[in-house]
Amino acid sequence: MSVYPVPIEKNTSDTAPAAVSPCSVAGCGCAHRVARYPSDMTDAEWEVLGPQARAVMADLRQGPGGRPMAHRLRVVVDAIRYLVRYGVEWRALPADFPPWQAVYAFFERWSARGLPQRLVDRLRGQLRVGAGRAESPTAAIVDSQSVKAADTVGAATSGYDGGKKIKGRKRHIAVDSNGWLLAVLVTAASVQDRDGGHRLLALVRERFSTITLVWADGGYAGRLVTWAAAVLALTVTVVKRTDDVSGFVVLPRRWVVERTFGWLNRHRRLVRDYERRPDHHEAMVLWATTAIMTRQLVRQRADQPPEPRWGAERTKPQPPQKDQQAA
Repeated sequence: MSVYPVPIEKNTSDTAPAAVSPCSVAGCGCAHRVARYPSDMTDAEWEVLGPQARAVMADLRQGPGGRPMAHRLRVVVDAIRYLVRYGVEWRALPADFPPWQAVYAFFERWSARGLPQRLVDRLRGQLRVGAGRAESPTAAIVDSQSVKAADTVGAATSGYDGGKKIKGRKRHIAVDSNGWLLAVLVTAASVQDRDGGHRLLALVRERFSTITLVWADGGYAGRLVTWAAAVLALTVTVVKRTDDVSGFVVLPRRWVVERTFGWLNRHRRLVRDYERRPDHHEAMVLWATTAIMTRQLVRQRADQPPEPRWGAERTKPQPPQKDQQAA
């Protein structure tokens, strides 16, 4: 399938159907862009994300002046989603998106002003309310994940994780009881979980005054538990592994954050760390989260169950009949 634009009828509405997303910039490759990639937002997803994105941009706008945004907001967001989903280089963005320099400029400016985090906060609040919960969480689960670093990552911001045998960076995340992201922190892989946990829990306390309970694994045991209780008024409950029990055992609450890591790892930009700056990797995690939350919110509003990943639902095999066993 060609990635170059095809001539179609112009439409100047920012809420136009997904097949028509015009751009007012002369000579731009997205002048008559047609939605053709799986990462492109559907009309239902844009109805959810579009008003939130415009509201956040209005909140972040400083002063009465400033040049208005020339490229269509929906097309720029689709370009960032494409890069996060498929892990391409900025220069490798297809020609039917705006120039990569413009998309990267928007990405960098939005990341510096905190737009991805505010989008995640707004979408998470809507998901929690739709699920019958309070908008502000009262509990969190924290964990970390080490990822290999590409050659674009400098030695000053990377390290070696001796436990996982990985040289790169480590992303520390906090999620609520449903697995929706609360905060993310990217450090060198050599940073221990309890050391990164100090900064992560401080970030969680700064953003959420309602959280009182945090679940964590054995890597966070020790002085972090005492410090969190004394300084942040957080009760950290350490859920350790059950090595004395044979077979698979579901540990309380720890599977929630592991599922979130599984959601994030479906985005190829996050499988390996390509970002020169840690804050840009944090922004990539947040943009992947907006895509996940937007899709979940559309399904929640439509009251649709998640689509099965591996085809039709499997049925449990029936036990053999007694006459067959006797034979």
